[in-house]
Amino acid sequence: QVVAVRRGSRFVLALGTRSSACGALGAMVKYSREAKSGSKSCKAMGVDLRVHYKNTYETARAIKGMSLRVAQQYLEDVCEKKRCVPFRKYTGCIGRTPQAKEFKMSQGRWPVKSAKILLGLLRNAESNAEFKNLDTENLTITHIQVSMAQQGRRRTFRAHGRVNAYMNCPCHVEMLLEEKEEAVEKPSEDVKAKKFTKKQLAKRRLKVGGDA
Repeated sequence: QVVAVRRGSRFVLALGTRSSACGALGAMVKYSREAKSGSKSCKAMGVDLRVHYKNTYETARAIKGMSLRVAQQYLEDVCEKKRCVPFRKYTGCIGRTPQAKEFKMSQGRWPVKSAKILLGLLRNAESNAEFKNLDTENLTITHIQVSMAQQGRRRTFRAHGRVNAYMNCPCHVEMLLEEKEEAVEKPSEDVKAKKFTKKQLAKRRLKVGGDA
C-alpha cells in the first residue's frame, strides 16, 4: 500500500501503513553532525520553513555557542528590538546600527520572523531534553545549521506582457544542544627527579667549579 505522508510543505510517497511510513521517514532524517554523547544531548529540526534563508542564517550564527536560556532571552530581545542581529556574511544593503557594537560589528537588523522560528525550535529542543531527563539550565547550543531549501515559484506580471519569476527562499534548520561537562581538577602528579647521564653530570661539575 502506497501512503502519502506530509513532510513540511511537501508530500512524500512511502510503502506500508501510515504509522510505519511515518516511522520510516523519521529514521531517514539525518543531521550533519552527531553529538559526542547521545545521552547528554538533544536535537531539533525544521524543514521547509517559510522564512528567509539569509536572515535566519545570521540569526542562527548569532546564537551559536550560547546557553539555552541566554539564547532564548536574546531572541526575545531581538523581537522587542532591544538588541540586534549582526550581519556578518550577507551584508549587502544592510543598514548600520549602534546596537551592533555589542558584537564588534556595524551592520545589523531585527529579523523578528526568524527569531520567532528559532525560539520555537529551541522550545522543541527543550521539551526533547526534558523527555531525556537532561538539565535544561545546563544546555549549550554546540551546533546549528541553516541550509537553503527548494525555492517556491510564483509569477509577477510586468509591462509589455512580460512575466518574471517571483521566488521565495525558505530554509532548513537543525540544531544540537549538549550538556556542559563539569570541570574536573587535574590530579597533582608527583614531581619525578630528573635523571642525568654521566656526561651531563660531568658537564655540570665543570660549570659549577669552572671559576675555581
